[in-house]
Amino acid sequence: MISANNVSLRFGKKALFEDVNITFTPGNCYGLIGANGAGKSTFLKILSGKLETTSGDITMDPGERLSVLEQDHFKYDDFNVIDTVIMGNKRLYEIMKEKDEIYAKEDFTEEDGVRASELEAEFAELDGWNAESDASTLLNGLGVDTEYHYSLMGTLEDNIKVKVLLAQALFGNPDNLLLDEPTNHLDLDAIEWLENFLIDFENTVIVVSHDRYFLNKVCTHIADLDYGKIQIYTGNYDFWYESSQLILRQKKEANKKKEEQIKELKEFISKFAANASKSKQATSRKKALEKIELEEIKPSSRKYPYIDFRPNREIGNEVLTVKNISKTVDGVKLLDNVSFTVGREDKIAFVGPNTNATTMLFKILAGEEEPDEGEYKWGVTTSQGYFPKDNTKEFDNDLIIVDWLTQFSEVKDATYVRGFLGRMLFAGDDGIKKVKVLSGGEKVRCLLSKMQIMGSNCLILDEPTNHLDMESITSLNNALIKFPGVVLFACQDHQFVQTTANRIIELTATGFIDKQTTYDEYLASDELARKRMIMNMDQSED
Repeated sequence: MISANNVSLRFGKKALFEDVNITFTPGNCYGLIGANGAGKSTFLKILSGKLETTSGDITMDPGERLSVLEQDHFKYDDFNVIDTVIMGNKRLYEIMKEKDEIYAKEDFTEEDGVRASELEAEFAELDGWNAESDASTLLNGLGVDTEYHYSLMGTLEDNIKVKVLLAQALFGNPDNLLLDEPTNHLDLDAIEWLENFLIDFENTVIVVSHDRYFLNKVCTHIADLDYGKIQIYTGNYDFWYESSQLILRQKKEANKKKEEQIKELKEFISKFAANASKSKQATSRKKALEKIELEEIKPSSRKYPYIDFRPNREIGNEVLTVKNISKTVDGVKLLDNVSFTVGREDKIAFVGPNTNATTMLFKILAGEEEPDEGEYKWGVTTSQGYFPKDNTKEFDNDLIIVDWLTQFSEVKDATYVRGFLGRMLFAGDDGIKKVKVLSGGEKVRCLLSKMQIMGSNCLILDEPTNHLDMESITSLNNALIKFPGVVLFACQDHQFVQTTANRIIELTATGFIDKQTTYDEYLASDELARKRMIMNMDQSED
């Protein structure tokens, strides 16, 4: 159990939290939600002790262990993967290192023997003999192959590192588990494994995530952070949304009735105040009027951008043909003889554990890379808008936002361009910010502004929900659902994929699987299970 007691945090005159009192109890998973900038990650840092409060304190039950998902991907570069995972239980790792140092001594003394005996007892109590196998089990579950288990962290790609750091946080059955965006950069299989792990986890979990499907699957409660206060709702994300909307409607309806009552009372008082026979009734109504209090209804701090992709021209029947495309990078074959044809109503989700393969395919279709073999052809009526996973090049310049966006607009009028920025929550002086200093979320909103102003009828989006808050993800999701053109996209947000895609293509190590279906139906298909089993057998034989 972990509690915040009268916690406040102020930066100068600005209060981020004010007198927060909340207790997180064992057996529950709390989804901490709130608008960007509300302080979700900051609150986790306060709970973990990494950030001091202005007032109030954080308490845990005596003897409990707290585990936190590490955000610094370079912190353990000099350690091997297994040791990095075991470091999740700091005390156990300290014992292992001290034991090794004692047993490595050439002049082993009686005192060393006594100390080694004490360490061995504590080591056994912490289940140290199973530490390596437990660490391996976590890694395998998250999709980190055994070949990497004794590699140095510094040699790993970032998508593998994040899985190792997640395994570290989960290691050793912590009493309190804090996870800040644990599904970022995870493939869909790893996310599903994590969902099942957290559902079965018996201790306290507090998780920040923008993945609505994930929150619905794992959360027993929602902790809603708004205006420096945290309110707990029992149930998952969808239940929170319905409950909060219901409460808001009830308050508005109650106020409406009170306002009607106030109007009637005022009219009576005004009409009969000077009437001697009605004066007592008027006085009585004055007292009743004074007792009526309207419910205070604060507007939420959440802001939803307005996203609307409107193609400049209608798309024809010939959209895109891909024939036998193959691509090898640094000796690794990412694409192997990939062929498909895109129809004018297709919204295709590209899925699979190797996100690098999808990124490479999108780069090829956007004209940024050339295939080693094969070819592709866009139809003459098509125009493409591309959202890259890595947007570094887009913003490596000294332009301000308005000038940057104007490059992509046929209409060069500043007011016209600012209209698109305003839709994406860039207001006032935001337009004169330099693009190179924007945050990750701001850069994503800029790219979405660019795609809207270009008016393309074929959209290619590689992980567009990264860095977006829940409100922006919801707006983008809804915009793509109603978009009348073609969408090719990759996304780790299950609900986003399920509600947007009408076709699934999974790129595999030996080719691809292509089905006209929803994502949930695809995952449930027996054919997919059989093909995966065959692929796993082939890979194990290799």
